[in-house]
Amino acid sequence: MLQLMTSRRGFLLGTGAAILTARRGISSASADQRVSIDLTKETGTIRPELHGHFAEHLGSCVYGGLWVGKNSKIPNINGLRKQAVDYLKGLVPVLRWPGGCFADDYHWRDGIGPAARRPKGVNITWGMYTEDNSFGTHEFMELCRLIDAAPYLAGNVGSGTPEELRNWMEYCNYPKGSSLSDERAANGSPEPFNVKYWGVGNENWGCGGNMSGDEYATQYRRFANYLRPFGSTPPFLIACGPNGNDKTWTQKFWGNMRGGRPAGFAMHFYSNGRRNAATHFTVENMREQLATFPNIEAAIIEQRALIDTLAPPSARQGPVGLLLDEWGVWDQMDPAEEKKYGRLFQQITMRSAVAAALGLNVIHRQAGKLVMTNIAQMVNVLHALLLTEEDKCVRTTTYYVYEFTKPHLGQTSLQTETGEPGAMELSMSASRREKDLTITLVNPKPDTTINVNCSLSGATPAGATGRVLQDNDLNAANTFTDPNRVVPKPLKVTAQGGTVTVELPPLSVATLLVKLS
Repeated sequence: MLQLMTSRRGFLLGTGAAILTARRGISSASADQRVSIDLTKETGTIRPELHGHFAEHLGSCVYGGLWVGKNSKIPNINGLRKQAVDYLKGLVPVLRWPGGCFADDYHWRDGIGPAARRPKGVNITWGMYTEDNSFGTHEFMELCRLIDAAPYLAGNVGSGTPEELRNWMEYCNYPKGSSLSDERAANGSPEPFNVKYWGVGNENWGCGGNMSGDEYATQYRRFANYLRPFGSTPPFLIACGPNGNDKTWTQKFWGNMRGGRPAGFAMHFYSNGRRNAATHFTVENMREQLATFPNIEAAIIEQRALIDTLAPPSARQGPVGLLLDEWGVWDQMDPAEEKKYGRLFQQITMRSAVAAALGLNVIHRQAGKLVMTNIAQMVNVLHALLLTEEDKCVRTTTYYVYEFTKPHLGQTSLQTETGEPGAMELSMSASRREKDLTITLVNPKPDTTINVNCSLSGATPAGATGRVLQDNDLNAANTFTDPNRVVPKPLKVTAQGGTVTVELPPLSVATLLVKLS
């Protein structure tokens, strides 16, 4: 994972129904807004993988976050923080690891076998600290098993070899009878891991080797030539895509591709705007950060079209899958917090939740153009779901956004209309499965309640319920001393005739579950 500064080429992306008195001198107002959903116009399936996540050996995401060690006094399951496992179970369809930039200096053999015998290395990417390799392949697979996540392994192209990545795939997926599969069994896992998703490098335009698109295509072809179906699970090979909406990278990569092409192509986007420390955002800071989100929607559309032109589907292979396997907000770090909690630790606020929901609405609307997304990162780093301190484990506002938008998964995305798009305007996504309609609404306005009147075409609502995440302070957060400051609450929803109406308070994210007649 590489930090994308605003000067970098291609950087884009950039509760309750009661109205509370706004804090920090913001006055309250209200506005009516008509929106619509056409249930006859479908835009794609919202695959579970579109709510994917990412964990890197960075700061305290793994060590001290997910991994506390088998001898820790903190309750754990074979070294994995039990409370984190409990919170994440069923919420993480797919998990990417070990990086990020760390992946292109990671050598998988260092992380297998008895922990006491594993070599100690140096994490050259994220602070030059000692990496003891106590969390490796088997520990990661155990985590995925416990939380019901599909594993996504990012391979080392930058400093590794085709042989190393090929051997990792054999170690993970070959059933039995080879030296590597027998070694896996001796290390405690006789059954193959059956890993489907394999990243062939990470950010090879930057920390993964500083290559051009055509240079990386040459390396991709060289590595992929040896990555075969070592078991019952054919590998879904994922190539490094652009930094933001860098069309030159995409054109040069596909212009130098021949032979078997990748199944996936992964782009990265981080959103900052004029950055500030997470809990010191002003309304203007927030406006600038959220203004980058419409660009991600444009980039998904444009990259999808470009790939389809340069690598059109064929009888041999269908469309190349587009991934957004790193995204989220990247705020300015607080040096005191980084010193205490690790690199790239940032508090997750009500503003962060609004940003996460805006991003998920984009992803839901463009579901037909994507096969996976992964917010960065899962614990203690950047746009995290969980924050930890010693034995404490706090669910952030972003955690709750993912928790109550989960009903969208597996449903069919629908065409929606909200009026003029804008950084601080109402955002919506909707999806359907038979008689169940799920709607997610975001009100990013810090001073305005929006009275939403949603008309449905193609079906009639029979009833509805809702939940809302809301705080009038954009810097409000769930902290170690106040872990339940911002949590979901019931929201009154009215379904009558062909419309659904709801009152959205300022700075809120809501999901409505509508039953259709």
